[in-house]
Amino acid sequence: MKKDLIELFSSNMKYIRLKSGLTQEELSFKVGLHRNYISDTERGRRNISLKAVEKIAEGLGVPVVELFSQK
Repeated sequence: MKKDLIELFSSNMKYIRLKSGLTQEELSFKVGLHRNYISDTERGRRNISLKAVEKIAEGLGVPVVELFSQK
């Protein structure tokens, strides 16, 4: 079953964050976004902007495309 784009992004973001050993709070501090924003994004409750996607990718140290890759 193919995930929708928000669900795909959200699950990849959480997986990469956990793999990196970062808490939501640590990631939020790194990227300049509120911890609740990070939490809502990981739960698929936000339709975030491309600028936020870019910040999150940079904070996680991955290319943007990795946040959208189908695994």
